[in-house]
Amino acid sequence: MTWNDRFTELFSRSLESYRSGDTDFKNHYSSEDIEFLESIGYQPRELFDFVEDLAEEGEPSASTALLVAAVRRDYFLTLQKGEKSDKVLTRDDVPGFGEEFEGIPYFPRILEKAKAKLRGELDPDLMFGCGGDRNFLQKNGNIHPADFLRHVWAIGDEPEKLAAWVKQQRA
Repeated sequence: MTWNDRFTELFSRSLESYRSGDTDFKNHYSSEDIEFLESIGYQPRELFDFVEDLAEEGEPSASTALLVAAVRRDYFLTLQKGEKSDKVLTRDDVPGFGEEFEGIPYFPRILEKAKAKLRGELDPDLMFGCGGDRNFLQKNGNIHPADFLRHVWAIGDEPEKLAAWVKQQRA
């Protein structure tokens, strides 16, 4: 089984458990599931956040969760050489909801979350792709979360280039 099939199967199984009333993500994974998630640079809570939002809000889709996981996996295996970061971005470290960059509200917040997502450094209480992120991406040209992550990765440490790209998506 390829990693994407395993991820999709795990996502479906977790969604079924959640919809059956088990909302404790720790119950959704076997030790083999945890090992698999670690092999792609993912934390159990990351997958569960997508499951929970789909069950409660109807989005993001399972395919979106897979595409976001693919970007994280690629970054993990390519740049991090399969080594986890020991840093963690907490709620206290993230820019506020009202902060702007180059006239784009929320941009500093989603950018920091995206960079932490790529590096596997998001605190379990933070989610890249949450409702606020989805709102930002939708309002700025209906950008797919995985596309945003890939652009953050490609552009590197030049937020003005990313801001220009985001503005271009609005057109």
